[in-house]
Amino acid sequence: MFDRYATEYDAALSRGLSLSGEDKSFFARRRVEWLRDCLRASFALPRQVMDFGCGTGSNAPWLLSLLSAQRVVGVDDSPKMLEIARQTQASEHAEFFPIDACPARGQFDLVFCNGVFHHISPSQRARAIDYIFHSLHVGGLFAFWENSPWNPGTRFVMSRIPFDRDAILLSPPEARGLLCAGGFEILRTDFLFIFPRILSWLRPVEPYCARFPFGAQYQVLCRKPSP
Repeated sequence: MFDRYATEYDAALSRGLSLSGEDKSFFARRRVEWLRDCLRASFALPRQVMDFGCGTGSNAPWLLSLLSAQRVVGVDDSPKMLEIARQTQASEHAEFFPIDACPARGQFDLVFCNGVFHHISPSQRARAIDYIFHSLHVGGLFAFWENSPWNPGTRFVMSRIPFDRDAILLSPPEARGLLCAGGFEILRTDFLFIFPRILSWLRPVEPYCARFPFGAQYQVLCRKPSP
C-alpha cells in the first residue's frame, strides 16, 4: 500500500498535521522524549532498538540521540519507503530491512512502533504482535503508540491524509487487549498531544493529564515477562 505514497509521504503527513500548527518532527521528537522519561523512571535506557513499521526512517535520529541507543533497526514491508530510509537516515548506527529479512530472535531491548497498527488488517494484528514479542529478549519493552479514536481532532486530521482515510483505529482498551493476548505485561498507558500550537502555553500541564483520554495519541508501554 505505502509504496505508492512513498515519495509523497512526508508532504501528505505535513499537510494533515498543519492543522495543529506543528510539523512531523515536533511529534516524532515529543513521542521519544516521553518514552525516554518513562524509561528513566524505572528502566535502563535501551541499547538495541527496533522501529517496527519504520516508514522513511525519520524516528531513527530521535531514538539514537534521545534514548542514547547504540543501534536502531528499522523494519517495514514497503520497499520504496525502505529505499528512502536508507538514502536519508542510514548510518553505522541505523539500518533498515524488510520485515522478513529481520528474523525474530529475541535480540532487542526495545521495540518502538508509532501509528502502524491502524494500517494492519485486524486479522493480521496478532501475527504482528507475535513477531514483536519474539524480537524482544525477556524483560524487553514495547512502546506501542497509536492515534486515539476518542479524539475528534485526530479523526479530522486523519481524514485529510490520503493513506489514513481508510485506517481502522484501535481504542486503548482494544490495544491493551491485543497486547495482553500476545503475552505482554502492560505497564502504563499515557495520552499525549492535547493542545495545538495556538494553545502551546498550556502544554506544561500535559504531563499531569497524561492518564486521562484527552490526547490525540496514546502510548501503551508493555514488557515481555519471564516465562
